Amino acid sequence: MANKTIHAHIVETDESAYAVNIDVSGHALKGDEPLDAGGRNLGPAPYDILTAALGECTAMTVRWYALQQKWPLDKVEVKLTHNKEGKQDIFTKTIMLHGNTLSDEQRKKLIEISGKCPVQRTLEGTPIITTLKT
Repeated sequence: MANKTIHAHIVETDESAYAVNIDVSGHALKGDEPLDAGGRNLGPAPYDILTAALGECTAMTVRWYALQQKWPLDKVEVKLTHNKEGKQDIFTKTIMLHGNTLSDEQRKKLIEISGKCPVQRTLEGTPIITTLKT
């Protein structure tokens, strides 16, 4: 969760109309659109990755807080949905906290903390996107 500059490089692959190779922070991924959108479904679509990023960040933030507090959280699971209603993006998170000895108060606090993950704060904020031409 450190503040650092993240570098991503995305290049079309010609495997489908939209297929791309994604290199981000030394990790290789493939992206594409589903069949019904003109792709070959060779990898997750952009909103798939965005939704997964929100879930990943949520789980990591909950885990980080539980570790800081030394709370008995055995496992955290996050299920998400994303859809659009008009121009509005709607993300719904369901968080499952596994740990038989977690108190109701601890569970409540972990759910509260889950809403403070950096990706959620970015989505709820007003990020600045600058496009450079080369």
